[in-house]
Amino acid sequence: MGSTPAARTTCSSVAMPLAKGISPTLMKRLLSVIGIGAGNPDHMTVQAIDALNRADVILIPDKGEEKADLARLRTGICERFIRDRSYRTAVVRIPPRRAVAVPATGADAPSGDAGRLDADYRSAVEDWHEAIAVAYERVLAEEVVDGERAAILVWGDPSLYDSTLRILERVAARGRIELDWDVIPGITSIQALAARHRIVLNEIGGSVTITTGRRLVEGLPAGAATTVVMLDGEEAFRALDPDLEIVWGAYLGMEREILVRGRIGDVAGEIARLRAAAKAQHGWVMDIYMVRPAGKAASGHD
Repeated sequence: MGSTPAARTTCSSVAMPLAKGISPTLMKRLLSVIGIGAGNPDHMTVQAIDALNRADVILIPDKGEEKADLARLRTGICERFIRDRSYRTAVVRIPPRRAVAVPATGADAPSGDAGRLDADYRSAVEDWHEAIAVAYERVLAEEVVDGERAAILVWGDPSLYDSTLRILERVAARGRIELDWDVIPGITSIQALAARHRIVLNEIGGSVTITTGRRLVEGLPAGAATTVVMLDGEEAFRALDPDLEIVWGAYLGMEREILVRGRIGDVAGEIARLRAAAKAQHGWVMDIYMVRPAGKAASGHD
């Protein structure tokens, strides 16, 4: 059975103001967006390794000293898997996102707060993505030359709660760089969580809903048999029904991996303490969990 070709997109559009110092001449750039898995270099697929070995320039996002581990992991993957080929790295400075306050929810929420939060959050993210697009545009223009292929290594899979593809659409829409990019899928933290806890995600005939901590504060999705929650920096699980089961993991696939499973009422405090300690030690924490009625996590397949 042959391998599945990577999805490819070629995109150019009407010119927008270019980052200062970049030539106004339309430039063509080749780019691979490579999913690298949830944190363990062994998550790299054969397709991802092949794509990495076609790259001349590896773009390394710099999100500050607190997340320097992420840059080092990407660099380590290059050193481990690129063979018999010279390459260079180029750092992309990622600007911080404007903070958005999270208002009270439920019965304590003043009227209109949820709508204002959603609008403020979307506005902050839109501004942030535009600033990141400018940063990528500059690096692609200044650090990559015609005929070379660049690569971006994306944590997990580029299609799931990662904005790289949206940002590349913005770069292309700005109209100064004609991008031809392909996308290599990666192992997600959802898959890694299920594997490490040795569970099946879905109940027999049941649905699986993926959401975020921001949405979970509004309550569990209606009709969801299993809910997978990502990006929950506010620990929204603490407000859920204490009789639900939670299956949680942080730093999945890494040496510092932490796993907890149990009734929310029994383990929520432990998870909160582990998160706080891990963030204090490492400067960042990347975690994920799923919740469902207790006793369902061992359900088989259908």
